[in-house]
Amino acid sequence: MPPTPLRSGEDVLKGIEELGLKKVTELGADIINRQISKFSGWKKRSIFWDLPYWSTNLIRHNLDVMHIEKNFFENVFNTVLEVDGKTKDNPKSREDLKEFCRRPKLHVVDGKYPKAIYTLKEESKKLLCEWVKNLKFPDGYVSNMGRCVDMKKHKLFGMKSHDCHVFMQRLVPVAFRELLPKKVWEALNEMSLFFRDITSTVIREEDMVRLQQKIPEILCKLERVFPPSFFDSMEHLPVHLAYEAMIAGPVQYRWMYPFERNLRKYKYNVRNKAHVEGCICNAHIVEEASSFCSHYFEPHVYTRHRKVPQNDDGGMDEQDGYDDNLSIFTYPGRGFGELNRRYLTEEELKAAHIYILLNCREVQPYVEKFIDSLHQMFPQITEQEVDRKLDEEFASWFTRYARVHIDNQFIKALAEGPCRSAKPYTGYNVNSFKFHTKGRSLSRASNNSGVCIKGTNYSADENDYYGVLTEILELEYKGSTPIKRTVLFKCEWFDPTPNVGMKIHPQYKLVDINHRRKLRKYEPFVLAMQAAQVYYATYPSLRRDKSDWWAVCKTKARGIVDMPPSSLVSPLVDVAEAFQCDEDGLRFDVVSDSETIVRNDPNGEFINLRDEDDNLDDETEFHDELESESDDENENEEAYYESGSE
Repeated sequence: MPPTPLRSGEDVLKGIEELGLKKVTELGADIINRQISKFSGWKKRSIFWDLPYWSTNLIRHNLDVMHIEKNFFENVFNTVLEVDGKTKDNPKSREDLKEFCRRPKLHVVDGKYPKAIYTLKEESKKLLCEWVKNLKFPDGYVSNMGRCVDMKKHKLFGMKSHDCHVFMQRLVPVAFRELLPKKVWEALNEMSLFFRDITSTVIREEDMVRLQQKIPEILCKLERVFPPSFFDSMEHLPVHLAYEAMIAGPVQYRWMYPFERNLRKYKYNVRNKAHVEGCICNAHIVEEASSFCSHYFEPHVYTRHRKVPQNDDGGMDEQDGYDDNLSIFTYPGRGFGELNRRYLTEEELKAAHIYILLNCREVQPYVEKFIDSLHQMFPQITEQEVDRKLDEEFASWFTRYARVHIDNQFIKALAEGPCRSAKPYTGYNVNSFKFHTKGRSLSRASNNSGVCIKGTNYSADENDYYGVLTEILELEYKGSTPIKRTVLFKCEWFDPTPNVGMKIHPQYKLVDINHRRKLRKYEPFVLAMQAAQVYYATYPSLRRDKSDWWAVCKTKARGIVDMPPSSLVSPLVDVAEAFQCDEDGLRFDVVSDSETIVRNDPNGEFINLRDEDDNLDDETEFHDELESESDDENENEEAYYESGSE
């Protein structure tokens, strides 16, 4: 049966007028509307219909996804945990089952209510609460959920909207996978994926059409599990979210999070509660005046709108002033927690040297030249043998080749290899992520040691590598002036073998890794510029065989928009109008009027770098100055390739 077509504003207004509904301010409106509501369901005629444009609005009710998601999560969690006074599975609900549903197994028998399949036993409740209490997340990802757990009553309390947001979209599939029956878990998991897709930063019209067709099926699956009393108005509102996103754009520009944060800022500006409005106005005037004056300061004076980016270590200006510099030497990053220098072992030095050579963008033409020479010398050579030759012979071949045929001092220094002495750190900021070593994370309430790098296929999770960061090393190359430095992450990698070290759910694409199985091949290093952050969550399960498996949850860097590979903008926005530039050359997104970072290069490089404040509760900075050096880099690359070909 096809869904009911959407009614236009003119059709709704015509129906209201035909019913004869009155406005509340009219005489006798209560009596007339009460009689009409008995057979129509309408209680009154809204005063908004008096507005001349109201009937032509495509969206007359901008639903707040933040509160819908929060209320949906609370109803689910309180019902599953049977929280007194908040669960939807109560005696009245069981009585309704006799009238509305055919579920004789849940009917009252001898004054007792049978256990429902969507509720947990006491042992499972305790296990789930302990699991939530011991969760550790990256810094700035979510608040400490351990404070929201009541171990005596086995319930959650005091969770903020963002906590519910993270739990609903990321943790529900992990929390209930082993504790609830399969059909209950699948329904909740599909609802979790729906909220994750609907709140994506970049959306496509075809995806919203798919979600609009999918959400009634998801709600029907939930209706087959939960009692009728579970479905109040908040559970039916998700039906309209996909249509609103398709018309009005991503929900990030329409939900309540930015307004709540702005209200929090106003609240802290109040110093005299007897004059609330005056305090807010005075603070706003001071902020505007200081921001206006800051534009007349000298360029070297850092202000709120002109500050050092988070990942800038202060040394990029010195290194960027040289022609033909390499990408691995100019990538922004900032280390902290410096330790005493140490010497690399022979095995570490060899592994670091060959990895940097094979992953440096400027060295790729020489890698291809080496592979071509192998195919000419050995026509029957296999791909496995080519990989082995690259690991064993390319470094020495490239060193000899660079000494004779290459004039670029930076590539020559790279070919000679790094110094044996390295500077270790315990933390590093890069790609808008904050990484900590495993040792540093052990003594903290947060965990920033999860690392993920992309495999050969950048569109499939099956080729991703997951590990734990154990050491951060800054290597030096002394063959050029000034001394060049690059940062490597030393990691413990998990075995990516399918069904042995890693499992991916065929339908929901949930990734699990076996933390007891490590990668056999000795390749511990990755470039810091390639790393993305993940966190691992155990499964709350009563089975022993599940203790070896961790669920992988990927995080998104703040201020970065992951664009689809086929396009830099969403099809909902015209390509020609996707970005605008002001007089200073700053690029603003037309939809959000906010600065973003667009990541479209599978190598991990960023287009349109932006900076964002570290604190989630602070106001987002929209006026950071950008460095537009893409034209210069392109010219340097062309000159480099021309010189290399000669």
